[in-house]
Amino acid sequence: MQLPLTGGCHCGALRYEISAAPILTYTCHCTDCQRITGTAFSLAIIVPESSFRLVSDEPRYVERIAASGRVNVRLLCPDCGCWISGLGRPGADGELVRRVRAGTLDDRSWLRPTEHYFTRSKQPWVTLPAGDQIFEAQPA
Repeated sequence: MQLPLTGGCHCGALRYEISAAPILTYTCHCTDCQRITGTAFSLAIIVPESSFRLVSDEPRYVERIAASGRVNVRLLCPDCGCWISGLGRPGADGELVRRVRAGTLDDRSWLRPTEHYFTRSKQPWVTLPAGDQIFEAQPA
């Protein structure tokens, strides 16, 4: 992995840059992520909010209510609809972090998830690596 990380939407109109190494790489097996990605899970990285910067275009903001009742805001390309990230929110240490859809990174070769969320809705054919942290829902 080489910093800054760069990425963008499918059509290239919405681009971003990340200036710090990700804190975590994880998969989410919730049914929303399965539906949105059209596959068994989504892959994401968590980065410090201060390290994330949009470098072109303005996203479309889409709100949805999570099963927890929390309002989630997704940033989508206004042209192709590709989901780039969520908004910043407090992380485990209270600092703001941002969840970025890892599939939107230009270089994905280094990605290796070590945590798996919402495994209660994981597809039965998905095998999780031994030693990874596995959560039935999203950890606190």
